[in-house]
Amino acid sequence: MTNTTAGTDWGKADFEAIYNCPDPRRYFTTLQPLDYQIPHHGQAVFRTVTETLRRHRSDRPPLNVVDLCCSYGVNAALLNHQLSLSDLYDRYTALRPDVPTTRQLIDEDRTFFASRRRAESVRITGIDAADRAVGYARDVGLLDHGFAENLELDEPSPQLRRVLADTDLITVTGGVGYITATTFTRLFDCVSSPPWVAAFVLRTVSYRPVSALLARAGLVTEKLTTRTFRQRRFADGDERRGAFEALAGHGLSTTGKESDGFYHADLYLSRPAADVAALPLEELLPG
Repeated sequence: MTNTTAGTDWGKADFEAIYNCPDPRRYFTTLQPLDYQIPHHGQAVFRTVTETLRRHRSDRPPLNVVDLCCSYGVNAALLNHQLSLSDLYDRYTALRPDVPTTRQLIDEDRTFFASRRRAESVRITGIDAADRAVGYARDVGLLDHGFAENLELDEPSPQLRRVLADTDLITVTGGVGYITATTFTRLFDCVSSPPWVAAFVLRTVSYRPVSALLARAGLVTEKLTTRTFRQRRFADGDERRGAFEALAGHGLSTTGKESDGFYHADLYLSRPAADVAALPLEELLPG
């Protein structure tokens, strides 16, 4: 088990070693025992949101989606392919760490994903500081564009600026907290018109600075109030205690949520006011 560190403000477990490997085998074998599942929830939400956007912007198909903290392209795999998160766990945990080689696995994965591509696929740009993870996702065809850039530290490259211009939707399933309003500010400086933003955010993290930035860009942010979403199990008792302390600091109860042994995330969707009025979030995602 990975040791708990103070890598974030509440002592979240440090999984740094799995985020930038040549391929995703170590990522999946490490996270499977913790029942990491937020991409599964993201799959259902992002498909609903993209279908709504497609109807809303039928004059500009296909949609351009930017996935922040894209890692090995997991969200892209689930959004654009006839696959479940369980399918990805089954695929990568069944392989030895060294056989096939990464080069062979990339070749196999290119065929694997291409044969399962959905007709309703969208164009996906992935952004992540982990260059090898982004490179894998790009090489196997999960990303139309992939950029290993840290927008917390640096301005977007000219190439990224060009790709971002026509963004329709920004997605993120777990990066908020590691990325802040700084990243979103730099992204929004590049777009021709404000895109929708769909973000799963751990309840230990405040989304207020990001939603305030989005409001200044003309977007209204709704939080889904009917449910929260499990992210993964706590890695150990220290991590659980740290999370509970952080939640108490935010005035949040863990009853019926983190008391089950899992991190829980809220879903936020930011859109222009007219879109919110036409279809509120709890009608878009009932139940």
